[in-house]
Amino acid sequence: MQFAPSYVERPPMTAEEEAYNFLLDAICGGRFRKGDRLIAEDIASEIGMSRMPVREAFRRLDAQGLVTLRPNRGAIVSGLDIDELHEVFEMRSVLEGLAIRVAVARIGERQLAALERLLDEMDDYREESAEWVSRHRAFHEYLCSLSGRPRLLKQISALYSLIEAPMRLWLQHVEKPLSARQEHAVILDAIRTGDADKAEAVVRAHIEGTVPELIQFLQSKK
Repeated sequence: MQFAPSYVERPPMTAEEEAYNFLLDAICGGRFRKGDRLIAEDIASEIGMSRMPVREAFRRLDAQGLVTLRPNRGAIVSGLDIDELHEVFEMRSVLEGLAIRVAVARIGERQLAALERLLDEMDDYREESAEWVSRHRAFHEYLCSLSGRPRLLKQISALYSLIEAPMRLWLQHVEKPLSARQEHAVILDAIRTGDADKAEAVVRAHIEGTVPELIQFLQSKK
């Protein structure tokens, strides 16, 4: 059973959204990497649609910082440099901290049980990096959705899209820490106390703690 927000689950309603979802998955999954050229005609042919929706999807991805548009030359996968990666994690820390602060009073046993099941799914996919990252994202997005702040959640989701590709690449080459379940369980323990300050602090420390190892790995790949 999936507990991520409904806007993640709903099927594409337009050709542009279908093209966007296709490209987002390909970039986050590592099929298209930093510096790769994206040609609207080729992508349109592959997914069976005209070029216009693909070009609109390029514009949307450009606005999110995932690709760079070049006039009459398609788009280039942007990726993130180290400073940009730092910035994204800083923003995640602040925004998710706010979401959890607001959510604490709204979270009961049913929501906690759903979060525990999402942690179980992460454990089930420890050996499959792409699926583990997807389950990790679902856990965080569901948790943040409990704030009842859709605009805040939309911003958090956009930040996840920026870091999903480097996260997947990283976890393909390193073993996921045995402490991953424990670190997320600490978040739930903080929520159970009903202390919004504590829950926010724990979430922020969890997010910021990821940065040094991820950046060290990315620098080693250069």
